[in-house]
Amino acid sequence: MADVTIVGAGPTGLMLAGELALAGVDVAVLERRTTTELVGSRARGFHGRTVELFDQRGIAERFLEAGMTAQVLSFANLPLDVAALPSRHAYTVGIPQAEVERILLEWITELGVAVTRGVEVTGFTQDADGVRLETSAGPLTSAYVVGTDGGRSVVRKGAGIDFVGAEPTRSHLIAEVSITEPAETGMGIDELGIHAINVQPDGTSAGVVVTELEVGTDEPTLDDLRAAMLGAWGTDFGVHDPTSLSRFTDATRQAVGYRDGRVLIAGDAAHTHPPVAGQGIGLGVGDAVNLGWKLAQVARGQSPAELLDSYQAERHPVTERILDNVMTQAWLQRSDRRTDAVRRTFAELMRGDEARTRMAGLLSGLDAAYDLGEGHPLLGRRMPDLDLVVEGRPVRAYELLRPARPVLLDLGATPDLAPRAGVELHHAAYDGEWVLPVVGEVSAPTAVLIRPDGHVAWVGEGSEDGLGEAVATWFGGGVLS
Repeated sequence: MADVTIVGAGPTGLMLAGELALAGVDVAVLERRTTTELVGSRARGFHGRTVELFDQRGIAERFLEAGMTAQVLSFANLPLDVAALPSRHAYTVGIPQAEVERILLEWITELGVAVTRGVEVTGFTQDADGVRLETSAGPLTSAYVVGTDGGRSVVRKGAGIDFVGAEPTRSHLIAEVSITEPAETGMGIDELGIHAINVQPDGTSAGVVVTELEVGTDEPTLDDLRAAMLGAWGTDFGVHDPTSLSRFTDATRQAVGYRDGRVLIAGDAAHTHPPVAGQGIGLGVGDAVNLGWKLAQVARGQSPAELLDSYQAERHPVTERILDNVMTQAWLQRSDRRTDAVRRTFAELMRGDEARTRMAGLLSGLDAAYDLGEGHPLLGRRMPDLDLVVEGRPVRAYELLRPARPVLLDLGATPDLAPRAGVELHHAAYDGEWVLPVVGEVSAPTAVLIRPDGHVAWVGEGSEDGLGEAVATWFGGGVLS
């Protein structure tokens, strides 16, 4: 019996598998796809905070070598200056989802994790001892199960977790096709939405994104594509032989709960949204990094099961905030009198630097923060990747997080800071400024306790007050308040 079984080998499932493997947990990954091939258009990149999370595990360079970096974030057609935010990775990475999955699969293989393909989960039961999965390969048992199996998640539905939100008001088709009539590359926007065609140099094939005349939710057909193209351009350009054809809507939903006993959900199984602003992969990876170390500690008996409740408590509001923004941006992807008026109003409100900075922090994920109570501004926020000196050698802060273990960083001003069980203690020197995205410069702490996900769990300000409680709460079986 595996400690944890992950259902779904997309970016979220693969990242979670790596997190659990680093923590020494026996993890199994099941995937219904028989190959690594992806059908249809998928995510095409991610933003700064996601790169930071990969950097914390020492794999960011793999993605940077396979992708392209750019400054492309905007809101209501207004460019956002992400590059001005304090981060080594204040940019967007353009990279196909297939490449993201290839790199993550390579990483977890190095960690000794295998993906079992061609296995479909059809249901499960659970009790106090574990979960029994019913699959196409026969029954399997696991201490815990995590569904990372997409928006139609069998795991979420089997757990009876409600999936609520905004119903679709528009649908779009995205395709790679052959054409017989001349067409020019271009993009337009009307009262329906965005229509774009990208003609390849041979003139006989093209990529198409088109908003449909009526909302569709079923598997799209070539006739659906022809009808949508006729509505947008007055011609279908003789479209034929699509190599890929998929439909997405502006529906946005979020699970009311991320956990039912020994069963949890993450990524698209927990939240879905239209592909606006490139948030999908980042939200899923954020779920995985937040959940992984907590689930590992519970599976090993180091922490009580109640620790898992903090996964939803932290990730649900962070994701809900992003979903609100994505719904707003999706609504603005049309042109009529009312929508144009809303867009102009946003432009007026966002003339100031502060508003644009706040939006850049949100969409890049670099303002990431969990509510861990009152205290120093660092508490609950991502640890900055500072250039430290540790035992006489230069070390970046994120290098200390590579093993995915909690880190207590003594910055030299807390008398006799003692080691704590299960926590790596590093004595470091840093004499620069502490600057947080959106927040700005904050007072320098004398010590920080950093969780494996890179968020600060305790801040020392000249004493060890509260440190013991923080260690016990997060890493040693204490009770979460």
